[in-house]
Amino acid sequence: MPAVPPPPPTRRDDVVEVLHGVEVANPYRWLEDGEDPAVRAWTAAQNDRTRALLDARPERAALHRRLTELLDARMVLGARVAGDRLFTVERGGGLDQSALFVRPAGDPTAEPRLLVQPQELVGDETAALDWYRPSPDGRLVALGLSTGGDERSTLRVQDTVTAELLDDVIPHTRAASVAWLPGGEAFAYTRYPDPASVPAAERGYHRTVWWHELGDHPGHDELVYGDLPDDTAWPDVSLSRDGRWLLLHVALGWDRIDVHLVDRRTGHRATAIEGVTARTGFEVVDGRLIGTTTLDAPRGRVVAAPLDAPTSDRWETLVPESESVIEAVVATSRSLLVLSTRTAVSRLHRHDLHGSAPAEVALPDAGTVVALDASDDRDEAWLALTSFARPPQLFRWTPEGLGGWGGGAGPVDPADFVVDQVRYPSTDATPVSLFLVRHRHTTPGPATPTVLTGYGGFAATMAPEYSATVVAHCEAGGVWALAGLRGGSEEGEDWHRAGMRQHKQQVFDDFAAAADWLVAEGRTSREHLAIRGGSNGGLLVAAALTQRPDLCRAVHCAVPLTDMVRFPRFLIARLWVPEYGDPDVAEEFAWLHAYSPYHHVVDGTCYPAVMVTTGEEDSRVDPCHARKFAARLQAATSCGDEHPVLVRVEPRAGHGQGKPVSRQAAEAADVLTFLGISLGGATPPG
Repeated sequence: MPAVPPPPPTRRDDVVEVLHGVEVANPYRWLEDGEDPAVRAWTAAQNDRTRALLDARPERAALHRRLTELLDARMVLGARVAGDRLFTVERGGGLDQSALFVRPAGDPTAEPRLLVQPQELVGDETAALDWYRPSPDGRLVALGLSTGGDERSTLRVQDTVTAELLDDVIPHTRAASVAWLPGGEAFAYTRYPDPASVPAAERGYHRTVWWHELGDHPGHDELVYGDLPDDTAWPDVSLSRDGRWLLLHVALGWDRIDVHLVDRRTGHRATAIEGVTARTGFEVVDGRLIGTTTLDAPRGRVVAAPLDAPTSDRWETLVPESESVIEAVVATSRSLLVLSTRTAVSRLHRHDLHGSAPAEVALPDAGTVVALDASDDRDEAWLALTSFARPPQLFRWTPEGLGGWGGGAGPVDPADFVVDQVRYPSTDATPVSLFLVRHRHTTPGPATPTVLTGYGGFAATMAPEYSATVVAHCEAGGVWALAGLRGGSEEGEDWHRAGMRQHKQQVFDDFAAAADWLVAEGRTSREHLAIRGGSNGGLLVAAALTQRPDLCRAVHCAVPLTDMVRFPRFLIARLWVPEYGDPDVAEEFAWLHAYSPYHHVVDGTCYPAVMVTTGEEDSRVDPCHARKFAARLQAATSCGDEHPVLVRVEPRAGHGQGKPVSRQAAEAADVLTFLGISLGGATPPG
């Protein structure tokens, strides 16, 4: 590591609270206020220090060029069919931001037509398309737009023929769920209260369902569902094809979804499941409810229920639980397509509408299906498939088989890369899956620069997905390792529950065991190993480096949670209390304080080199976590001249979703330059 100037001076206050009888220090609480001029000055000084180091490195320019090429690959990130139209979210091919396209659903040769380009529509280079939902006939589309990475969308409606925006404008529709009437004249949708109308601590909660008639002012909209079981509950809404049946799915945490069914003709409301720890999702298909559930099936099963009595004692199993983890089911006019994963690799099976006659649909690669939607009128469906070195590509399924509909040749040949999946023993001897990605010319050894990453939370499955950062690192002779830690859903809901709440330490142990295994097997060494994670994964690597400073040489800690004693106080973090625990409860505080990274930094310890990155406008994980943790590490480490702690705070950026390609390339170039310096300087790609 070249000589690095010392970090800017940072004020340290004597702030100590007694919580549940425990003294808890918070010397950098003043860094919680991102609007404070002193905090802004501190951030600017930290950014200047980071830029001085990274911009001086000659390899960064080559990395930036290659990453820009890799990110410019044409990618299909989402697909929905409506009537005879197919809508896709695509990125790359000269587009700096994800855009919405439409094409005829029956013609694979038709060129997609650009419908929504957020930057041009809003006139802001950070404008992003957060979500979209076409009307059943495809004539209209509701879409959510935001700027600056904050994800707090404004709902607009666009005519897909003329591309004109209608006058309907509804704010405060973050991650909205929208359900159209068959004729497109009205829709149900979710929204939040105006932030100006509620106390600061209540903003980002109280998501409710409303009814909107096209052309009306949203102030006239009717409340459909506001009787929340908890102010952090997350309702979603859908309508049957004929508009009669309204389905309400109400999530509480990541292991429970209640389901209610409303007959709009009679006003009668029935409950399919409520107050039960299980994830369930239904749609109305062929006169009954069909969907997936983890009730009595931790890996999931497909069930059907009668509309007149949808309670769980009336459910019929159509596709039973198996060794695969069921992720989703979609219905065509004659088929059920069941998407599952086997140790994080996607599988697809076709059944008839009664769950019989199963047949596997052969996928062209061992990868991940990132989008799946089916036609109501025809026996066909569309999906997008990706892998580590394969940009997401669109495919069309019919009973005759699977055919490519988009993508193809890109800036990387997937055949140049080797993906191995192995298992290693964790600290309790439980086998944990691990993907290992490398260029075919790389033979792993003790000197191989290796990046280990993972997530381990919220039932999220860490699966093979295209990454310009992974490709560039492997092209430079490195290895990328992705661990399927407990807390995720790689092995089903039991795997998730084994890594949440009081069991969270097991996630960190799984991760450390992966690092130890890589070194013990001679695939890398401590000096050539880095760990990387973002969001809940940022918590993961922050905990790993504070618990095991010897684990690796470098750390990239992105948009992290680090103060687990105060996390529910910031932004929407009370949504995560069911996953982590509540620090206001003595027993749960003990779990959280036992691993909270910010509180376990020890003065005089030689920590690895660390780059902490965040977005100034992150509306999910407050950037204060990154600022406080970085300040604490900079003050504590005994070897900051050799293993610097760097801070990169990006202005007008959020948690990562909707970030323009140009900004993604710049951030990835900084991260890979930092890792290259720390791990001995890998050869730039190409």
